[in-house]
Amino acid sequence: MASLSPLLKQATPVVVDHASGSWIHGTDGREYLDFTTGIGVTSTGHCHPRVVEAAREQVGKVIHAQCTTVMHPPLLEFTERLGEVLPAGLDSLFFANSGSEAVEAGIRLARMATGRPNIVVFQGGFHGRTVAAASLTTAGTKFSAGFSPLMAGVHMSAFPYAYRYGWDMDTAVDFALQELDYLLMTRTAPQDTAAFLIEPALGDGGYIPTPPRFLEGLRERADRHGILLIFDEVQAGVGRTGKYWGHQHSTASPDIQIMAKGIASGFPISVIAASTELMSQGWPGSQGGTYGGNAVSAAAGVATLRVVEEEGLVENSRVRGEQLRAGLEEIKTRYPVIGDVRGLGLMQGIEFTAEDGSPDAAIAAAVQQATVDQDLLTLTCGPAGNVVRLIPALVVTEREIEQGLERFDAALAAVTSPSGATTGDRGSR
Repeated sequence: MASLSPLLKQATPVVVDHASGSWIHGTDGREYLDFTTGIGVTSTGHCHPRVVEAAREQVGKVIHAQCTTVMHPPLLEFTERLGEVLPAGLDSLFFANSGSEAVEAGIRLARMATGRPNIVVFQGGFHGRTVAAASLTTAGTKFSAGFSPLMAGVHMSAFPYAYRYGWDMDTAVDFALQELDYLLMTRTAPQDTAAFLIEPALGDGGYIPTPPRFLEGLRERADRHGILLIFDEVQAGVGRTGKYWGHQHSTASPDIQIMAKGIASGFPISVIAASTELMSQGWPGSQGGTYGGNAVSAAAGVATLRVVEEEGLVENSRVRGEQLRAGLEEIKTRYPVIGDVRGLGLMQGIEFTAEDGSPDAAIAAAVQQATVDQDLLTLTCGPAGNVVRLIPALVVTEREIEQGLERFDAALAAVTSPSGATTGDRGSR
């Protein structure tokens, strides 16, 4: 008999029977409030009726129409729709399947367009698990250890992680920009540097928003040195942070933008966007792929963008994110094990620390598992694994945020109380 690889580690014991909106119904008969959304993928909630109908209709027309062989209307419409919401000037798109694949396409374009070999990434960034993408990832050694040599030409600079350093945000930003300047003097000369690659909010690296002034500092240096600026919006994009794109909390704009996850509500599709001028500097034949821009995924993407716009989901993310953050800040006052609460919109992280301020991965893991007992699904992240992240769907309601906070509070009480007894009430839908 075949079985799944033992290297796959389940974050929860839940087996899904069906799901709708913010709720997962397990084969165990229990109903779980899903604050994982498939790691930020089901942006419009599980099985949004309009997304389901778009995919169902497309399946009846054509499932696979390889887009460099024959073009199909869903991809043309998805391209047009994305053009309406992308930053000005990013008018040329290439579609792939996964975030990792799009990241690799982005750095390939940057190297070809500039004729320069090196890419600068920032500590704590996550960009994927394939070899090149893993070489760019610094969110933890588990993503890149054990299969060296990694791709050459990658240099890491400091990220302004103020809480880790024990500094205020301005000090952290000043330090990180100074370290980048030092890196450009000591390790990768500007004329050898093709691009800076950064997430507008760190994902697996700990759910840490990138300070606007840091992004703006990268933009200034990129312009000064002829370096391309790439924003990895795979997790922070499509309303997740309360803005349509995560970088829009700053005035900085990218030369290349990478998107995946929430752009199609769970269907696998990814994309890089650049100006036509920049995209044209890639080498002929350097972009392609069998499944990239799949017709069903593209149809789901069109429906997703319509739902996000017509149901006001970016604004809902902002408002419900403020509600979630306020609730977490209040909870923090009652639990000394919480060292920091941070995030943007519906992308919130809770960092757990020991009495001496060191990361406490054990309690984070215990809390994450205890949330399952409270019928709330959460995940951990961060290099030390000591951050619990909450990623509700963009359709989440005020009541569902209240329920999530109640259940998270109860999980914390269960883990931290001497008796281990739970408090709080899971409530009902």
